[in-house]
Amino acid sequence: MVFEMPQKVLFKHCDPAGIVFFPRFFEMMNDCVEMFFDQALGLPFERLLKTGGVPTAQISTHFSAPSRHGDLLLLRLGVLRVGRSAVDYRLTAHCGPELRFETRATLVYVDASGRPAPWPEETRLKLVDYRDDAP
Repeated sequence: MVFEMPQKVLFKHCDPAGIVFFPRFFEMMNDCVEMFFDQALGLPFERLLKTGGVPTAQISTHFSAPSRHGDLLLLRLGVLRVGRSAVDYRLTAHCGPELRFETRATLVYVDASGRPAPWPEETRLKLVDYRDDAP
């Protein structure tokens, strides 16, 4: 199972040529992660960030094709691995059948002091439910 989030490319995402300025993709990715924690895991950031967080420890992105103002993207997030305090995920964006980018990243669950902490069991089980076995 994967989490899906539609994203229309807005004027604010684009450079003067009407193409998405690549840092805006990272904002879209973070929006998708935040929605995933809220809607799929039942752990909205406004609650999570009172006692800890999930900073990105590693991220790698391959951009396959440009996206333009008005494109309708479908972001899909799937979990690759759940560790004691970290989760590896894959996030893709397609416009219709065309892949626009693929990201692989690691989030680390941390406590209020910023130290890695074990996932709450309920959250860990939900993360496993979103396992993405795609290559």
